[in-house]
Amino acid sequence: MEVSRTRAWVALAALSLGAFLYVTVETLPIGLLAAMAGDLGVSESSIGLLVTAYGFVVVAVTVPLVRLTAGWPRRRLLVLLLAVFVVATALSALALNYPSLLAARVVIALSQSVFWAVITPAAAGLFPQRLRGRALSMIYAGSSTAPLVGVPLGTWLGQQASWRLPFLALGGLGVVVLIVVLTLLPETPRGESDADRGTAPDAGRYRTLVVASAITVSGAFAAFTYVDPFLTRVSGIDPAALGPILALRGVAGLVGVVVAGLVVGRWGWPSFLTVTVVQAVTLGAQFAFGTDQLTAVVTTAVAGFALSGMASILGTRVLEVAPGSTDMAAAGTSTAFNVGITGGALLGSALLTGAGPRSPALAGAVLSAVAVLVILAEPRLSTARRSQSVPQPAR
Repeated sequence: MEVSRTRAWVALAALSLGAFLYVTVETLPIGLLAAMAGDLGVSESSIGLLVTAYGFVVVAVTVPLVRLTAGWPRRRLLVLLLAVFVVATALSALALNYPSLLAARVVIALSQSVFWAVITPAAAGLFPQRLRGRALSMIYAGSSTAPLVGVPLGTWLGQQASWRLPFLALGGLGVVVLIVVLTLLPETPRGESDADRGTAPDAGRYRTLVVASAITVSGAFAAFTYVDPFLTRVSGIDPAALGPILALRGVAGLVGVVVAGLVVGRWGWPSFLTVTVVQAVTLGAQFAFGTDQLTAVVTTAVAGFALSGMASILGTRVLEVAPGSTDMAAAGTSTAFNVGITGGALLGSALLTGAGPRSPALAGAVLSAVAVLVILAEPRLSTARRSQSVPQPAR
């Protein structure tokens, strides 16, 4: 189906806003720990569990739910997912107690697990192949803006009134996204768009991509989850400066998304390799020279650039090497990404307790270096390459 350029860009903007809303809802409790804990009569660690449990649900159900909904028309599925988001987010705001809030969060996580798998081919299908890298970079710009704008703004709003108000606001914005998707996203049957299949299907490259992304993200989050104690206790930075430093990291992440969108269409594998090398070198420099405050700030920002750029590149690479449907391929990489987040955070926690605040940065650098080796091996593990090298029987 031919889509007008204006309609396509407006629909893409709505999908990007949807990505922004999901990431903001997922992480917003971090900024409202005290307010939510006091109102619900639970500990702050229990509120933190709302974020951890959310991530575990996404990891556990993404692949089976995407497989279950594989035959659904994509627009209809996205409208349903957004409707679930709106209702469950409103129920979060109206929760009477902790169990009801946790239940609402689990429902949102269920919808998010499918949303992230479907949104990549849905956005790509709006545009010709030459524009898909830029289109996907807009999607990831939405998710990257959430920690930079959504969480701080939601935290401020919750502090001014009630922690429930930002959740209601996010649910209201979800209604807007739902209406735009319902009216402007074309209803293309599954399998009829060239974005539903990889442009260069390769099971070997895809499997390598999944492994490399999980390791890369683990390295990133081993270091980033505990960047606060690193900056304050290793670098000696005033805690009051953490907010601006993290905002700088967020801006660098947006730059990474934009740069990735410009280069990934022409240099898919090399761009993925490059951002992973940048992350490995950056985290290594943070570990080795992080006692210098300027170095600590610069490496924190550059690490954000690399991670956000990598996420954007990953979406485009899936569209290239997906061995089957791009929905299922995106489900696999989304699961790997969330495994990396959870595993990296757990590793960083163990190292912080046992070896001190510098060790998570070292672990991040080592894991990123391992990911570089995996990515370097990708061409050799190409299924297509091996099949071409096998002599064909004479006819």
